[in-house]
Amino acid sequence: MPDSPSPSDQATAPLIEARNLVKTYTMGDQTVHALRGVSLGIAEGDFVAIMGASGSGKSTLMNILGCLDLPTSGEYRLAGEEVEGLAPDALASIRNRRIGFVFQQFNLLPRTSALENVELPMVYAGVKAAQRREKAQAALDRVGLGERGGHTPSELSGGQQQRVAIARALVNNPALILADEPTGALDSKTSEDIMTLLTELNRQGMTVVIVTHETDIAAWARRKLVFRDGQIVEDLRQPGHGGVTDGPAGSGKLESDPNLLAQGATP
Repeated sequence: MPDSPSPSDQATAPLIEARNLVKTYTMGDQTVHALRGVSLGIAEGDFVAIMGASGSGKSTLMNILGCLDLPTSGEYRLAGEEVEGLAPDALASIRNRRIGFVFQQFNLLPRTSALENVELPMVYAGVKAAQRREKAQAALDRVGLGERGGHTPSELSGGQQQRVAIARALVNNPALILADEPTGALDSKTSEDIMTLLTELNRQGMTVVIVTHETDIAAWARRKLVFRDGQIVEDLRQPGHGGVTDGPAGSGKLESDPNLLAQGATP
């Protein structure tokens, strides 16, 4: 571990504040209690892994944190902004301005270049073409793919495609990166490369929240939340977490069309 503290170690400002989140679904004559009074806070600059079996509630929570869904009851603030009860257009604006999404299957447009894929969120944000291209190139440079901007996804490896997806998530300078099984479609070496990148982004001050079912991936985070039956049953700090220096020795998905997420539209 490095001797000097990272931005995450110093962070105290709450980015995520959730109180008594309840989410229920009606399926026929049955009521499903997906979240049962979940409360948590995540500081700006933290790195959190969320784990749990399928149906435990972790993906429902991620959908709410990502403003892709609203709780049945409870309170949620993102960067001090009240989220519960907002209209769809307002939620779309928050997603576009404040949140970057990373998915297991990358969700890149297949016949579009890496640079154009990274530009997509800015298209819906109304950024002018010249500025879009400049910012997209800078984001690709940041993830180590500055020379591959003209390549389509089929011309890139799985790890490179995930780096493009991370660049797309970063390009609007969001407050929060939400990554749902970001290494689930990658081999172990490429997974380590992607987690090294996310760890470095976190050390630069980016708040990162990942959903994973893999304990070795969760080990990279500074904090681990474990869900069971719609509740948090473990909330652990990981002072010896993996990362660039150390390295660590199905969940439901936020799957969606990348166009919809770039617009901030609810899938």
